[in-house]
This record gives sequence, structure tokens and C-alpha cells, in this order.
Amino acid sequence: MTKPLLMGLAALAFAGSAVAEDPMFVQVKRLSLDSAVKVAQGAIAACREKGIQIAVTVVDREGNVQVTLRDTIAAPITAEISRMKAFTAANFNAATSAMAERANTPVGRVDGLVMSPGGVPVLVGGSALVAGVGVSGAPAGETDEACALAGIAEIQDDLDMAM
Repeated sequence: MTKPLLMGLAALAFAGSAVAEDPMFVQVKRLSLDSAVKVAQGAIAACREKGIQIAVTVVDREGNVQVTLRDTIAAPITAEISRMKAFTAANFNAATSAMAERANTPVGRVDGLVMSPGGVPVLVGGSALVAGVGVSGAPAGETDEACALAGIAEIQDDLDMAM
């Protein structure tokens, strides 16, 4: 064989072994529907204790809606705002309250994003994103966020054990 052909075969063999070591599939963790419902109901209950009617949305790690609940007299717009907060938290893997400075930037003006308090990521073991939760309807975004966190607290022990 010629030297260039041998070198080409060697390179192909090396590349083939490197590719073979990469997994063909990636395991993705997601909240079950039952867990998403518990989070949503927990957020509703926490805000009701404060006398506040809200909407809450739980999205999967890609931002697709799993659950939306709107309390009896919460304004209709709260459902859409809660979805956008949950979507933003999941896509940035961060609480929307931490994004306020970015709200008036080109990224912050992208349709479908809301960078005000009330959206939080749901994490397994404190770091692996599995979902996002968004709450809307309280007089202050900080209360929305507190209710979202209360919803996550409903399943926190299970999240901690999932590692």
C-alpha cells in the first residue's frame, strides 16, 4: 500500500474509535406528570395562604408545558405570564429574579421571555435541570417566586433522593 493510503486508514481507524466511545443516546431526566402537578398545587396553596389567587405553569427542561393551573379568580393573563416565566427559567437554568438587569437588552426583549421574579428552575441534586416553574398573579414578583419555591418544596425530598 502507498504511504498516503496507510495514513488515511490509520486516521479513519482513530476517528472511528473516538466516535465509538461517545454514547449513542443521552439520558434525559424529566419530572413525572404527578410531580409536576404536586409542584403546581403546592404553589397555588402557598399563595392562597397569603390570600392571593395566581396561575402556575410547570414546563419540562425544554420549556414545553406539562401543567398549568389558574386559581378561580386569578386574572386570565396570569396563565400566559406564568408560562413565559417558567419557559425563561428553564431555558436559562436560573431564577428569573436574577435576570432583571438583562430585561432591557436584546435577549431580554425576545418574544416569550419574561425576566421578572416568579420563574425558577427545578433542579435534581442542586444542579441538574429537570423543569421550570412560573407563577404570576401576586402583587409583587417576589411573592410569585416564593410561591413557586413553595411548590418545588413539595417534591424537594424526592428531588434530593433522585441523584
